[in-house]
Amino acid sequence: MPPYNTLSRKRDFEGKSEKNKDDMGNAVNAYARRANAASGMAVHDDCKLRFLDLKAKRTYRFIVYKIEEKQKQVFVEKLGEPSDSFEDFSASLPADECRYAVYDFDFVTEENVPRSRIEFITWSPDTAKVRSKMIYASYKDRFKRELDGIQVELQATDPTEMGLDVIRSRSN
Repeated sequence: MPPYNTLSRKRDFEGKSEKNKDDMGNAVNAYARRANAASGMAVHDDCKLRFLDLKAKRTYRFIVYKIEEKQKQVFVEKLGEPSDSFEDFSASLPADECRYAVYDFDFVTEENVPRSRIEFITWSPDTAKVRSKMIYASYKDRFKRELDGIQVELQATDPTEMGLDVIRSRSN
């Protein structure tokens, strides 16, 4: 049985009574917990919902995600307003801790056509703890699969590796 995402859950609930909706929701959540348990790390539903908002509605400029080791779950740590700059995004990444981030990069092509690319950034600074680097590296692909629509991937260990010029060159 394939894992349910939020959109397929909504389709499953249409036309169902409230009791059936609760039963279906519990079954879906139980299945999701088993699937996440197999990988060792769960992804909070809010991570996927906020990403869909960024992708479809452009509600956010960026999203910063954090792994809570004790809870073994990825959470949304910070949401950037659509008016926030790249500097605001860079400043939201801690200097000595790892994070995942998604950035909605707007640019204009050589043909003068406005474009947007959704960038997935793995932030793993040199000053971060080795255990943290290993955890983020081992769950990166699993987490990235949860976010359907990533167009460019970037891994950075210091701010120069994810500067605006680097992102611009990777987006073209």
